[in-house]
Amino acid sequence: MSLERSAPTTPLSEARRSAGIYQRIFETIVAGEFAVNSRLPSETELATRFGASRPVVREALARLRDDGIIVSRQGSGSYVKRRPDVAVLRFTPGGSIDDVQRCFEFRQVVEGGAAALAAERREDADIADIRAAFDALSVAIRKNELGVEPDERFHLAIAKATHNPYYVSMQTSLQPHIRYGMNLTRNLSRLRKAERVLAVQDEHRVILDAIVAGDPDAACRAMQDHIANARRRMFENVTA
Repeated sequence: MSLERSAPTTPLSEARRSAGIYQRIFETIVAGEFAVNSRLPSETELATRFGASRPVVREALARLRDDGIIVSRQGSGSYVKRRPDVAVLRFTPGGSIDDVQRCFEFRQVVEGGAAALAAERREDADIADIRAAFDALSVAIRKNELGVEPDERFHLAIAKATHNPYYVSMQTSLQPHIRYGMNLTRNLSRLRKAERVLAVQDEHRVILDAIVAGDPDAACRAMQDHIANARRRMFENVTA
């Protein structure tokens, strides 16, 4: 009799499996295997195809719905809502689109709170730092540079303006993940019309203005809208 036992399933391992299935379904949609408005195979069929359990597939489909890639129709199944541009995969070689999306979800809540607190507590030096990062990003845009570093500085300066070390610690610890997402979205932005790139900087301007004005509600909304828009732009056609 074998004494070997299979490793227990943990929430973390389940999450990783779901992320992997998310990525594989996402790739089939991007590749055009399933056209927009077409029906995806059933959970059972997808589980068989990808060698996963139905709960893992179900979680992956739920995340794809949350990200606006598919939509469920009562009693009919899941249908493709949009087909992201293949450029998304080009800029995430070996990476997980799901990981990027979950980071955006987390940032939307936490950085929205940071912007609100920054609007309440910012000092002249904080405003100067945020504005300097904004101006550096404007210069990068004019030079057609990627601008990830000044973009990072802008968000970190806002975290510092909260005068709460936990926001700074969060921003610093997540920096590799944030940079990954910024690289992806800014690379995609460079493939789009110039007006779209400028629109992203306008979102930064609204955040800056709200913090300078000392309006926490407006600052929170502006930051959350900015990060939500970044998530959405990931899945737009680059020619849009």
